[in-house]
Amino acid sequence: MNAPAPPPPHQPRNPLHGLTLEAIVVALQEEYGWEGLDARIPLRCFAFEPSVKSSLKFLRRTPWARAKVEGLYLFMLRERQRQGRP
Repeated sequence: MNAPAPPPPHQPRNPLHGLTLEAIVVALQEEYGWEGLDARIPLRCFAFEPSVKSSLKFLRRTPWARAKVEGLYLFMLRERQRQGRP
């Protein structure tokens, strides 16, 4: 029989570890708003009738767009840390 897969290794230096794409999109939307997201990453899912659901659908199918969103999230975390915000 197949043995259960071992748990993934802990990644203490990876700020994206354990985060869902939904959590990232929600955090960015709360920080910048939909207009701010569209200004930083011009995507239709942020510009026309934006919603978390439509954004997730697009980002899950489009690796280059997901990479840009994850990069913006990391930038947001660095800016918060630099400003002393949680």
